[in-house]
Amino acid sequence: MNNRKIIKGYKTLISPQRFNEDNSINKFKDGIIYTLYSDQFNSLKVGFAENNKVLEKKLSSEALILLDMKKGNEKDLCLLITTLKELGIKYSDNFHFKYSRSLMRHLSILGWPVGRSLYKQRKIKKELVCA
Repeated sequence: MNNRKIIKGYKTLISPQRFNEDNSINKFKDGIIYTLYSDQFNSLKVGFAENNKVLEKKLSSEALILLDMKKGNEKDLCLLITTLKELGIKYSDNFHFKYSRSLMRHLSILGWPVGRSLYKQRKIKKELVCA
């Protein structure tokens, strides 16, 4: 009985309809994935922008520091948020996370752009201590 359920589930997973190329590839836009730091709130913001102009507009409208960016797509952001949620890391609206070393480590391990994280962590800490 259990074997039949397992086999049925496996067949569903590997079915060609599940990986329909037209739906899965075109669904997500290509652009830039980024990490921003807020001095005021000691938080990180991860996100997706369609191009450099959109990212520059976000940076100029809010007091945020760009830690790093790279080419990616919306799917990368969705996967990151889902993974961090499963790891028990909480976030507020618009993907703002409370800054922590463990979060930086998770982001780095998951391949998210965080820049030279060890240097940035020290620099951020120095700025917070001096403030």
